[in-house]
Amino acid sequence: MAKSHLHELTERGQSVWFDTLSRALVHTGGLARMMDEDAVTGVTSNPTIFQKALSEGDAYDAQLKELVGTVDDPTQIFFALALDDIRDACDVLRPAFDSSGGVDGFVSMEVEPGIAYDTKKSFEQARWIATQVARPNLYVKIPATEPGLPAIEDCIAHGTPINITLIFSLERYAAVVEAYLRGLERLVAGGGDPSPVVSTPRPTSASRRSAATTCRESSPSRMRSSRTSTT
Repeated sequence: MAKSHLHELTERGQSVWFDTLSRALVHTGGLARMMDEDAVTGVTSNPTIFQKALSEGDAYDAQLKELVGTVDDPTQIFFALALDDIRDACDVLRPAFDSSGGVDGFVSMEVEPGIAYDTKKSFEQARWIATQVARPNLYVKIPATEPGLPAIEDCIAHGTPINITLIFSLERYAAVVEAYLRGLERLVAGGGDPSPVVSTPRPTSASRRSAATTCRESSPSRMRSSRTSTT
């Protein structure tokens, strides 16, 4: 098969992500084909994306009927449907994760938008999503609001890879990098291994070198190399 321009982009260190997810995409082999033909090595999702997926076709009908008969909370129903898709997508992308040493092959799932300004709820839901999905190639997406920054730091400190979204200024980007580095320092100080705890956006080269030095001084583990992500 001839290489596409996206394959050429990947060879230059750029990770290609697909900014949507649905049960049909995963179960019909569409995602696997995109990995092969278009060099896709990551998928991102959020509640809006899942709302669109749920409204199209009948892929969710059987599970939805079953859930409606036993669950009253719409949020619980949503997560039961969505997290099944996230797990399946993680499994499809696992070869990319393994072959890249854990740099690529991630699937991203966002916390509820309504808790973006609540530090405690963002942290608790992010950790809950990570526990429920139970895949090493999961990113939990947290908005970079001011209350979101401590939640990001706390998640990193607990070993949860985080995808940070809604960054609209260089100042906020710098604050996100600092939250990531503080989280890594806390993780290492507590005896944790920082090597699997990646994040996107990734820190700058200088910040990454600083974090790597801190981790090497505190732990035999090393910071992993990073790639930028295109979504």
